[in-house]
Amino acid sequence: MAYEVEAPKYVRLAQTIQRRIEDGTYAPGTRVPSENQLVQSFGMSRPTVVRALELLKRDGWLESRQGYGTIVRGRPEVVEQKDRRGRDALERDESQAPGRLVEVGHVSVPARIASALGLPKRTKVLVRRFLVEEDGEAVELVSSYFPAGMADGTELDSSETLSGSVRQHLEARKKVRFDHVTERVSARLPEADEAELLGLPDGVPVLSVLVVVCDASGQALQVADVLLPADRQELEDTYRLN
Repeated sequence: MAYEVEAPKYVRLAQTIQRRIEDGTYAPGTRVPSENQLVQSFGMSRPTVVRALELLKRDGWLESRQGYGTIVRGRPEVVEQKDRRGRDALERDESQAPGRLVEVGHVSVPARIASALGLPKRTKVLVRRFLVEEDGEAVELVSSYFPAGMADGTELDSSETLSGSVRQHLEARKKVRFDHVTERVSARLPEADEAELLGLPDGVPVLSVLVVVCDASGQALQVADVLLPADRQELEDTYRLN
């Protein structure tokens, strides 16, 4: 039995407002609907609406002007520049990317992947593992996990590299739509096979970016575990202060 994993309501509302900004419904320089109007339009509570608006202000999509209300700034430059490991993994063309496919097969789902996919422990899933290399050096290991039903009718279980990205392949074959991604960054020691593939000495940790890909309903379609040698990484973020 699969369990649906939904993004929080305020995140989904923020994403809806964001899409309306991008398609011109809420044009830059105009006021967004009032909190009361948003509550009535979307059927959500005031705290949910307030939290969504605060999230968009924090990320630079909106700003408050005294005596005028909340106005649209448009797509912020920092969003365009921000490094998105999950998006890169989803949109990488295996046939053109520097690197190689190192594993394709069905495995018992690891515990934290099971949680993200909403699957019981020991469920069999398809894993597709790609090692990214630059100048002959391994720089990133991407392990993508798919529920069995998601892989049916696709070429994801082929040991040949895909022509195009995983996202393009799934959206074309399964008629699903990737809507949003949640990334969770943590540090851990790699498993023996992971350390060997990445060429890491004993005791060198990795940064794990767990990428949970969902459709508009919040159903998890794919989970990718992106591993980066921690001694070669530096994380930087830029954001506006209100």
